[in-house]
Amino acid sequence: MDSEPLPKPHLGEPRDLKALRMQPAQEDVLTMSQTLDKLLVRDTVQLELIPEKKGLFLKHVEYQVTSQRYKISVYRRYSDFDVFHEVLLQRFAYRVVPALPPKRMLKGGREFIEGRRRALGRFINLVARHPFFSEDELVRTFLTFSGSDVQTKLRDTSKKTGDEFMTNRLATQAKEYLPADIQAQFSASRELIRNIHNSFQKLRDRAEKMAERSKENATDLLMFGRELSTLGSDASPLPSLASSQSTWGTLRQSLKSLSVEFAVLSDKAAQQGRREEDDVVEKLNLFLDLLQSYRDLCERHEKGVLHEHQRALHKYGMMKRQMMSATVQPKEQASVEQLESRIVQQENAIQTMELRNYFSLFCLHQETQLIFIYLPITSHILGAFVNSQVQGHREMGAVWNELQPKLGCLFGVNNGVRPPA
Repeated sequence: MDSEPLPKPHLGEPRDLKALRMQPAQEDVLTMSQTLDKLLVRDTVQLELIPEKKGLFLKHVEYQVTSQRYKISVYRRYSDFDVFHEVLLQRFAYRVVPALPPKRMLKGGREFIEGRRRALGRFINLVARHPFFSEDELVRTFLTFSGSDVQTKLRDTSKKTGDEFMTNRLATQAKEYLPADIQAQFSASRELIRNIHNSFQKLRDRAEKMAERSKENATDLLMFGRELSTLGSDASPLPSLASSQSTWGTLRQSLKSLSVEFAVLSDKAAQQGRREEDDVVEKLNLFLDLLQSYRDLCERHEKGVLHEHQRALHKYGMMKRQMMSATVQPKEQASVEQLESRIVQQENAIQTMELRNYFSLFCLHQETQLIFIYLPITSHILGAFVNSQVQGHREMGAVWNELQPKLGCLFGVNNGVRPPA
C-alpha cells in the first residue's frame, strides 16, 4: 500500500565508515534551491527520426539527438537509450529515473514509431534537466560521444564512477540532515502526488480527445468540400420539367470552387490538432512521465533497500540465535569462531544497508521537492491550451468570414445566405 509507514533503521554506522562521518555543516543541503525556469533552461534536447532502409523494409530506426547545451548532434538507436537507462538507474537508484517506452509492439507502424520518438524525447529532456543527472558524466557521454560504440563507453563510465551512494559526500551523513518527521512528510507528500498524478492523467486523456476531434474535423471539412465539388462537377442535363424554372444549373457551377475554401478550413483544423498535440498533450505527458517515475522510485525504495534491510536483519537474528545455542551446547572452537566472523560481517552489512536506507530517504525528500518544483508547469500547459484555441479559432474564423460574402455573391443573399454583420 502507498500509505504504509516506512520502517525505521535499527543500527548505527559500520565500524569502517565511522571515521568518515563528520559533523554536518550548517548549510541546507536537503533543500533544492531550484525553480522550474532554471530547470528548463539547463538544456533542450531535440530528437529527430532518421530511418535507415534496406530494400523495401525498415531495417531499424536511428535518432539524431541534438543538445542545445552542448551544441552538438549525435546519432543514437533505441538500444543505446536502453543501455543508457540501465546504467543511469544503477548510478542513481535513489532518484527519479524516467522509464523508457517499449522497444516494439506487435503492430508497430508509423504511429508507434512516432509515439516512441516523442516518449524518448521526453525521457532525455527530463534527464538532461535534472539537477543531479545533468552534471553527471553519464549524461554528458550520451549527449556528446560521437564514437562508434557509445554503449561500451557508457558501461565503462558507469564502472569507473559507481553508484551515487559511493560518490556523494553526504551519503554517510544523510541521517543527520533528515527532519524528525520525515516519515509523516513523505507519507503526506506521496498521497498528494498520487492524487495529482490521477488528475493529470484525466486532463491528458481529455486533451488527447480534443486533439483527435480537431483532426477528425479536418477530415470532415475536406470531405465536405470534395462532395460539393463532386456535386458541382455533375454535368448531367436537367430534365425538361425542371430546366425552365430551376437555377440549379447555375448553382451547380458555383459549387465546384467552394472545395478550395473547405480545403483551407481542413488545413487550419489539422494545424489546430497538431498544436493541441505538440503544445498541450506533450507537456501533459512530460509531467506525467515525471510523476510516474516518482511513484516508481517510491516502490524501488520499499521493495529494494528496505526489503533487503529487513532480510538482512532476519538473517542476523538467526545467526545470533545460533551463537546463543553454541554457548549453551559446547561446539568446536573453530566452528564458534567462524560463526562469530559471519556475525561481524552481517553486522557491517546491516549497518551499510541502514546508511543506504537513510540516504535513500534523503534522496526521496529531494526528489519530492523536484515534483513540486515542476508543478508550475500547469500554467505553461494552460497557457499553451488557451493560445492554441485562440489561434485556431481566429484562423478558422477568418476563412469562414471570407467564405460568407462569397456565398452571397455566388448564390444571392435571398437564397438563405445572410450578408456579413
